[in-house]
Amino acid sequence: MGDPLGIGPEVTLRALSDAGVRKAARYVIHGWSPALLKAAEAMGIEPFWWRVPSSEALQHASESHDVVLVDTEGPSTLLDHEPGPTKAGGAMSFGFVERAIADALRPEGDPLRADAVVTAPISKAAWSMAGKGRYPGHTELLAARARTKRFRMVFDSSALRVALCTAHIPLMELRNALTIGRIHDTIDLAHEFCLDLGVEAPRIGVCGLNPHAGEGGLMGDEEERLIAPAIRAAVQNGLNATGPFPADTVFSGALLDRPGGARHHDIIVAMYHDQGLIPVKLLAFDNAVNCTQGLPFVRTSPDHGTAYDIARRYTADAGSMRRAIEVAIRLSGVRAGRAVSR
Repeated sequence: MGDPLGIGPEVTLRALSDAGVRKAARYVIHGWSPALLKAAEAMGIEPFWWRVPSSEALQHASESHDVVLVDTEGPSTLLDHEPGPTKAGGAMSFGFVERAIADALRPEGDPLRADAVVTAPISKAAWSMAGKGRYPGHTELLAARARTKRFRMVFDSSALRVALCTAHIPLMELRNALTIGRIHDTIDLAHEFCLDLGVEAPRIGVCGLNPHAGEGGLMGDEEERLIAPAIRAAVQNGLNATGPFPADTVFSGALLDRPGGARHHDIIVAMYHDQGLIPVKLLAFDNAVNCTQGLPFVRTSPDHGTAYDIARRYTADAGSMRRAIEVAIRLSGVRAGRAVSR
């Protein structure tokens, strides 16, 4: 459900109130009933979920209901706060994610096992206030609990697909963070992500780091020293990767709706957070989906934050959350099909 004082409760309910979305899967909401009920009343949505306490076994409830709320206890005064980061909200939203991950890591055949996790926005400040500041966000917590070190943030939207070599680090640390291996792994995970979406023989374009992709070494040597060798290694491993390309031009050749079918790339590998996300958010802010590739389960999220500035106005657009759910269903289905075909 995300942070109780952000827009997570309302976009979750708006998305799941869509009859078509509800028919596509069975859902478990890890959240807090007072926040959901307050949002439902304000938006005129009749409660459609079955509530069970977090301490109660879910098996029977989840078998007979398409939406089950696993309700967590919280301080009764929390909703008296103005929207914003709080220690209580941080602790609760952290707990929601922990329980969702535990469901996703259940063994095959367990009736409570989740095929995918869709996370509503959390506040990094609230997590820090709650003593969970060692995790910059969902992605790092998911990877830690899944015990994987090979993971990346990947974004799917109606306009572009982008994979990030680095994410939540300061720009000044890029020089130490980028390695041939890290770039190669990102290319490989971008390839896997496209396969999970059902894209056959993905074409991967790789950004340079410096202006003009280094201009032959005149504006930096990372392209020749790190990025080009990573691309060559990927090609040797059978991947269709090309570059490094100047970041100010490569995205136009990857537009999913490029006229005339002249798209050159199915996904772009960007070297750092804003290099990849500025074009995504510019072109598809209302439907971009954040995915974590490299986990043993599917994870998606809307590509926006808690939006405390508009929380409780009940005007938030749920398009990104709805699409995050739809992409999670699609990825789960394709992964399951690929597993059977193996």
